[in-house]
Formats: sequence, C-alpha cells, structure tokens
Amino acid sequence: MKLIIRLLLNAVAVFFLSEVLKGVQIDNYTTAIIVAIVLSILNLLVKPILVILTFPITILTLGLFLFVVNGFIILLADQFIEGFAVSSIWTAILFSVLLSILQWLFQSFLKSDSKSK
Repeated sequence: MKLIIRLLLNAVAVFFLSEVLKGVQIDNYTTAIIVAIVLSILNLLVKPILVILTFPITILTLGLFLFVVNGFIILLADQFIEGFAVSSIWTAILFSVLLSILQWLFQSFLKSDSKSK
C-alpha cells in the first residue's frame, strides 16, 4: 500500500512540476503516473550502473556530476514515454532537483503521519 501511495504522490509531484516548469510537458495525469513508474524503474536499474561508470568524474566534481546523471535519467524517461517531453538537459536537471525536494517533503509528511497514529 505504501508503494502505491508513494507512486501516486510522485505522480502528483511530476504533474505539478510540469505545470510550473516551462520546459516540461505532460499530456495528462495518467501520463504522470506512467512517468512516476518509469522513473522508479530507471532509478532502480539504470542509475546504479551510471553512478558506477561515472564514479571518477563524480569524485572530481565532488558529487555534482550526480545532478547530470539524474538529468540523464529524466531525459531517458522522456524518450520512453509518449506524452512526456523535456526541452533540455538543464530543464531535466532542474526538474530532477525539484522532484527530489518534493519527494522528500511528501516522504516526511508520510513519516510524521504514521508516527502520530
């Protein structure tokens, strides 16, 4: 149940960010749910490989290159999903940073809600 709630909250965050950022377009809420699922799968399968392959440059940039890796994951999702478009790598990096912040906020609300019960 928690997984479904997290995916739906991620979809809400994706849809909200598509409304806020000019360079991100999503056709409808169903596409936002698909984007949330695909991003979860890409973060699970592709991101660890990219982090290992880019480890030397990540060390040289003191971890800042991970923003580029996250942006690349967003652009990869853009290629897989029809109805989801990101205009540039910079928009994808900004989208990933804001999405991470929103996910953190939603996660903190879920944790505080479960502690109060």
